[in-house]
Amino acid sequence: MVSSHRFIVTGGAGFIGSALVWKLNRMGETDILIVDRLDQSDKWKNLAPLKFQDYLDADDFLQRVERAPQSFSATRFLLHMGACSSTTERDARYMMRNNYEFTKELAHWAVAHGVRFIYASSAATYGDGSAGMEDGTENLERLRPLNIYGYSKHLFDLHAHRCGLFARIVGLKYFNVFGPNENHKGEMRSLVNKAFTQARETGTIKLFKSHHPDYRDGEFGRDFLYVKDAAEMTLHFIENPASGLFNIGSGHMHTWRELAEAVFAALEMEPRIEYVEMPAEIRDRYQYHTQADITRLRQTGYTKPITPLKEAVADYIRNYLIPGKFLGDERDQ
Repeated sequence: MVSSHRFIVTGGAGFIGSALVWKLNRMGETDILIVDRLDQSDKWKNLAPLKFQDYLDADDFLQRVERAPQSFSATRFLLHMGACSSTTERDARYMMRNNYEFTKELAHWAVAHGVRFIYASSAATYGDGSAGMEDGTENLERLRPLNIYGYSKHLFDLHAHRCGLFARIVGLKYFNVFGPNENHKGEMRSLVNKAFTQARETGTIKLFKSHHPDYRDGEFGRDFLYVKDAAEMTLHFIENPASGLFNIGSGHMHTWRELAEAVFAALEMEPRIEYVEMPAEIRDRYQYHTQADITRLRQTGYTKPITPLKEAVADYIRNYLIPGKFLGDERDQ
């Protein structure tokens, strides 16, 4: 049976994947097949407000691609967001199968069948940043990720480069994305989400102390990007013919202290921050500074402004976390 779905979104019940479906809905697109692995988490709740044609388990999807490669040949766009995104995952075999092998199989299938393939890489591929954070393929061989998650993403980037796939596909290196639909991620959800609960329950937000001589407590940080902006940037490549490997971030580094203060401001509370010891098991794998250079993204014609951090945090907290809403709830329409 040939699928007539215009879009396939893997990881479509997850954080960024469901945001893409939400944005597609706002663009008038509903001819979407969602592929995911629904587990014991509540990520199924992300799907409830969204409009799509069908759902298929990830293993069943892969079997159909392998056994009947023409099954989805009518599809125009494959947005591959499905992956294990835990930066603390220790099962390397599981990570490589989910993040490397699965992506490799889908990429080659998509290219062979003329399907536009856009996939999620990660800023975790940059490691400690000592080799730079420039996108594109010029410096790929120099990168040294700090964890198996980053390495699994990096390995596919290398594979795509060596096979010449980047002439046909789009890889997106997402930086620290936060926003609605991440509740199911548990300990991997953003600090905004965690800090919201801490601040309301205790009046205090806890941040890690620094274990790096170049950074004071609270003064290290990341490139934080609102998920609505991440969705805009991703779907820019649906109609734009550019291909290659691109950073997806705000282009600015904000400190953890600034992020915490934005949470307090959204809650109209006085800031109260407590610095706690960073767990020993992550100290040697911790990124102290990330900042996306989005010049190449802009050069493709992406001109939309980035939502300022304080504004993004306020929208997330006041319109989603406090009322317990998801992307696509009635207020979004």
